[in-house]
Amino acid sequence: MRTSLLLSALASVVAASPIANPAPQLIDINGIEDANTPVPQGPPVGATIQTPTYNVAAADASASANAIADPVVTSASRRRSVDVNAPCAPQPSGSGVVSNPDSPAGFQADQDYSTIALNAPVPVGYTQSFSNLAGSISENGYLGLYTLTKFDTIKCQELCDAAAGCVAINMYIERDPSVNPAAACPNPTSTINFKCTLWGNQVSSTAATNTGQWRTQYQVLIAGSNGYNKIAPPPSYPSFTGPTEFGGAINAPSAYIGMKFFPGGYDPSQCAAACLATTAYDHRHASNGVYDACNFFNSYVISINGIPQGTYCSMYTQTWDKSYSTNYGQYRGSQYYAVSESYGYSLTTPDQGVA
Repeated sequence: MRTSLLLSALASVVAASPIANPAPQLIDINGIEDANTPVPQGPPVGATIQTPTYNVAAADASASANAIADPVVTSASRRRSVDVNAPCAPQPSGSGVVSNPDSPAGFQADQDYSTIALNAPVPVGYTQSFSNLAGSISENGYLGLYTLTKFDTIKCQELCDAAAGCVAINMYIERDPSVNPAAACPNPTSTINFKCTLWGNQVSSTAATNTGQWRTQYQVLIAGSNGYNKIAPPPSYPSFTGPTEFGGAINAPSAYIGMKFFPGGYDPSQCAAACLATTAYDHRHASNGVYDACNFFNSYVISINGIPQGTYCSMYTQTWDKSYSTNYGQYRGSQYYAVSESYGYSLTTPDQGVA
């Protein structure tokens, strides 16, 4: 009942003052082979967090410069860095339950890890590429790493949506040493980490080749490795420029007109229609020769406790960029309203809102 009432409320427009509210050719194989071979990448040994630093504008500028200048020769390979902490130094404690017995064989045989991975929800706007493997992704396109407090595919998705260039995620369980292995502590007790890695290329089981490694006499291992790829963006629509991919939903300081909600599958064309219709309505009801024109809308999927509900449309009199897409969801009581597949569309020819 509570959900149905919510959907009924969301289905209506929430009007508000914009100020108060807040020739075909062959592939050049030689050119590919002449380029530097992509280097498998992934988080360094022992890392618990690596914030994504990929910058789209900088990457575009760099590519343009390299297309004009002679090719730049870089190192042929770059190996993962080795943990530089002092011998036997404590490592960050993980949030998972250590297998019993605490041994490589015990970890590999622990069915609880498989259960966690197999029961994890597929994030809205993503497809599952593989599940419950004993290896994490190691390929070109690594963006960053986060260690989470639980096997949280939804949180991992939110981190990907907020990162420039992220199109896939790998969520997995890792057996790590509780202290930095060294001669005085060659095989310490374990800590279990839930790791989320972000990728600029789609992931597949073929690239899930990082099955761990030996650190002196301690064996790092992987379990419950799940991979997810972001679904292609929605189409463009007549009269609008877009879509522009966002992280969360737009949270703008002004120019907000109102919202529409459409239960069912994700369909931003409903938002486009609502935007145009809202402008037409406001034009017919102009006050003192001015009206609120919908020049931009943000469409996204709203989910309640991981269950998609439909298409949510927020409308504005001006365009807002990705830096304002900071609303990833919120709680009401025990129910979590999550944002995913968030995109923006701007009216190609802005309406000045003058009758």
